[in-house]
Amino acid sequence: MAKMATIYIDNKPYTVKEGDNLLHACLSLGFDIPYFCWHPAMHSVGACRQCAVKQFKDENDTLGRIVMSCMTPAVEGTRISIDDEEVRAFRKSIIEFLMTNHPHDCPVCDEGGECHLQDMTVMTGHSYRRFRFKKRTYRNQYLGPFVNHEMNRCIQCYRCVRFYRDYAGGRDFGAFASHHHVYFGRHKEGALENEFSGNLVEICPTGVFTDKTFKRHYTRKWDLQTAPSVCVHCGLGCNTIPGERYGLLRRIQNRYNGAVNGYFLCDRGRFGYEFVNAERRIRQPLMKRSSLPVPREEVMQHLSRLIYFGARVIGIGSPRASLEGNFALRSLVGEDHFYTGVSAMDARLLEKIIMVLAKGPARSSSLAEAGAADAVFVLGEDVTNSAPLLALSLRQSVRLKPMEIDKRLHIPEWDDSAVRNAAQQEKRPLFVATPYRTKLEEVSTQAYHAAPDDLARLGFAVAHELDNRSPAVKGLPKKLHTLAEGIARVLSQAEHPLIVSGTGCGSEAVLESAANVAWALCRKNRSADLCFAVPECNSLGLALMGEGSVSDAFKAVHDGAVDTAIILENDLYLRAETEDVNSFFDKVRNVIVIDHSVTGTASKADVVVPAAAFAEGDGTLVNNEGRAQRFYQVFVPDRDIEESWRWLRDIMAASGRPGLKHWTGLDDIVQAMSNSIKAFKNIAESNVPAGYRITGQHIPRQPHRYSGRTAMHANISVVEPKPPEDKDSPLSFSMEGFSGQPPAGLIPRFWAPGWNSVQALNKFQSEVGGPLTGGDPGQRLFEPVQESTVSYFDEVPGAFSPRENELLLVRVYHIFGSEELSAMSPCIAESAPGPYIGLKPEDAELFQVSEGRDVRISINDKEYSLPVKYLPELPSGVGVLPAGLRGLEGLELPAWGRINNQAKG
Repeated sequence: MAKMATIYIDNKPYTVKEGDNLLHACLSLGFDIPYFCWHPAMHSVGACRQCAVKQFKDENDTLGRIVMSCMTPAVEGTRISIDDEEVRAFRKSIIEFLMTNHPHDCPVCDEGGECHLQDMTVMTGHSYRRFRFKKRTYRNQYLGPFVNHEMNRCIQCYRCVRFYRDYAGGRDFGAFASHHHVYFGRHKEGALENEFSGNLVEICPTGVFTDKTFKRHYTRKWDLQTAPSVCVHCGLGCNTIPGERYGLLRRIQNRYNGAVNGYFLCDRGRFGYEFVNAERRIRQPLMKRSSLPVPREEVMQHLSRLIYFGARVIGIGSPRASLEGNFALRSLVGEDHFYTGVSAMDARLLEKIIMVLAKGPARSSSLAEAGAADAVFVLGEDVTNSAPLLALSLRQSVRLKPMEIDKRLHIPEWDDSAVRNAAQQEKRPLFVATPYRTKLEEVSTQAYHAAPDDLARLGFAVAHELDNRSPAVKGLPKKLHTLAEGIARVLSQAEHPLIVSGTGCGSEAVLESAANVAWALCRKNRSADLCFAVPECNSLGLALMGEGSVSDAFKAVHDGAVDTAIILENDLYLRAETEDVNSFFDKVRNVIVIDHSVTGTASKADVVVPAAAFAEGDGTLVNNEGRAQRFYQVFVPDRDIEESWRWLRDIMAASGRPGLKHWTGLDDIVQAMSNSIKAFKNIAESNVPAGYRITGQHIPRQPHRYSGRTAMHANISVVEPKPPEDKDSPLSFSMEGFSGQPPAGLIPRFWAPGWNSVQALNKFQSEVGGPLTGGDPGQRLFEPVQESTVSYFDEVPGAFSPRENELLLVRVYHIFGSEELSAMSPCIAESAPGPYIGLKPEDAELFQVSEGRDVRISINDKEYSLPVKYLPELPSGVGVLPAGLRGLEGLELPAWGRINNQAKG
């Protein structure tokens, strides 16, 4: 437990953590001190001089001295004043100097209304500009499709470059020039290359960096309707705040969750939202026999005839649909006729992950815990592209080595510049073993590239070095044995080692070897954590609900046991080979699709009903940690769009199938799910009941300054319409309601009096940088089995052996383009690469092909024509194909491929 100290603020005693800087301590106590350069995730550099307070030697000192609170430790007996006249004047003068070159453009600035500079200017009392001379100006840069650049608004706080380079590891952005002519940008115009560049929008305290996608459909922040939500673009479950106006989703902001994403989002999660507004959205029911949308009543009558009691109906679920939607489908068709809707390979991998997490002694790690690990072994997963925020957490874990040095030198860990100077290049150990070079290798201790079977052999060898009861690896080369010994030695010496793996390699053996390493550490009385990356936002939750894959569903149809198939929010062309999917559609008599966007599967359906996207409905997702998290409806969609579970509930009622309860709301279906599936017995604890009220009031989705409620409907009526009623949550579609601080899981936005920017988050935390008040949202479904009797996995694969004239093709993920929903957003599509085949230059020479030229390659008797891209770090005999990119959907990799001959370039 942290040592506490008593400090005196304006002659009143307060208890704080000893050693924290005074700014952190005062903000945690609820005091208002202006600041710019300090950030709770990046700590202190003392650059802006804005957080000044007056410090006194003792109670008899009446003069005191001005110090920077972010650079001064809170120790026993510290006496300071925030309200001293001299220090107030000092802070006001700092703002005045900063404003001498700041433009007078608040009314047209994208940041206006939630600008930290505005807040701090008001807080210091600076209200009149005396400066009447020419202002310093700059030329703005094109920084890509995500971030807009307006350099004239810069106050030189250095936050942007500290985040981009020091925290996120970017190298194409920096500070240029000298003296008071400091420029923050790239050495030349071009798209920012770092996967976390969008965080500059929230990091910047002014309007230098703003959301370019928001700019295209801009509205003032006080006119945005918001609700707590969860990102749907990977399996990490980052918390978000979507904002809507006039029925359009306008932007995504980060929603702090101390156990998950903390202060940041990746660019895919921040900018991938525009699929919600896309032209390809399904907004009304459709039937193949009609070229026009069909009334809801007619569709329901038709569906009731197809899904009558006794009809042979199967349901195919989806890893991008909510638990409630999948459970409703499972309830409608019956457990034995429900299929998870993932490929056979993904179904096996997810089943293995659940077995390891539910029955083994290793804890599933949260992102926060991953960032605190003191030794990391990444086995078979390109986390930067498949689980980006996990990669950001691992970068921070590497930085913890300097903290050990700082303790010896008595440097406080919040003194960022001193920490870096003391540490130089010292890092905590990070071992990365993948088929190809990944970006995380920039900070790794050692990297190893091999085919999936050889990666698994390395993992099994490390486990055997840790515990000889784990199976030995026969025929291991001496170099690999030495590497395994080194990794095992480092992991065994760590206090909090972490093993990271996932489904990226498509190899059960890789997952098993990662589990063996973690279990071996646990049996050495080490507190080892496991972190598995999974493909989609509800992959783990869906796998807890059933086991059947799309291949099993196809078999049921081919066996003649099915008349009707209901497909929930899933494009089967992404799950299986095109020929297999086409054969499925040819053989099944009736296909019903419930989805929000037009896909290849929807175009084959006899009936399509419009499902709600994540911002248009409520539901629950389970992330890779096994944390169940609720997302809430941001706005009521137009026309006939409804949540999938609501459509399925109504189909149940219309079909007259016996034994099916007519759920009236989301709480009913959550309770039914909790009663029916053992894994979800505690899931209701992740939700706040719909009837929850604070002093009898709802929690408003709209801020108290929300405007135009009558004007926005003036083309229909000049009478303000009654707000829609939300029967599934304690939130209201209104600005009226409880104005105080709601429970953590229900916070629709971060705002406090005097704090209009995202920095208002400080007011919602138990302490700055710590959990939200009352605890971070979400309910863990897995906990380690302390007395686990599970045995080590013992099927060690043989060494990889290249084949003549063939390549083992593995999938490579791209943060932009490999994920289905974000790829529908224009800015993400613009950033996605085209399809290619990655080859080792020596292999390319062997096949007589060259970089940039198209080649024909046969995979499973199907031929593809793809341009060649050189990847020098690939192992011999291994090639890579991008996952999910157009033309390569449905390929199940790893698979052997043969390059036939060179195509035309």
